[in-house]
Amino acid sequence: MAKEELLTVEGLIDEIFPDGRFGVTLDNEHRIVAYTAGKMRRFRIRSVVGDRVHVEMTPYDLSKGRIVFREKTPGQGPGGPRGGGFRRR
Repeated sequence: MAKEELLTVEGLIDEIFPDGRFGVTLDNEHRIVAYTAGKMRRFRIRSVVGDRVHVEMTPYDLSKGRIVFREKTPGQGPGGPRGGGFRRR
């Protein structure tokens, strides 16, 4: 049996829930609950309110989705400050 096609839509994160899920308002004004994909969790890609994201959804349940990509925000550098830990002289 063939795997079903997933719908990929864009949206904006507008709420963060405590269990690792996010409230996302899609470009077509629908609101869904989405969770972070495994690769994003593995590489520790953080999402905050106001981020533009790409969401995959199954055609069977259009109220849930999986965040698969977070678009880069303008003005933000490639990474935050690292280290700052122990330094031996």
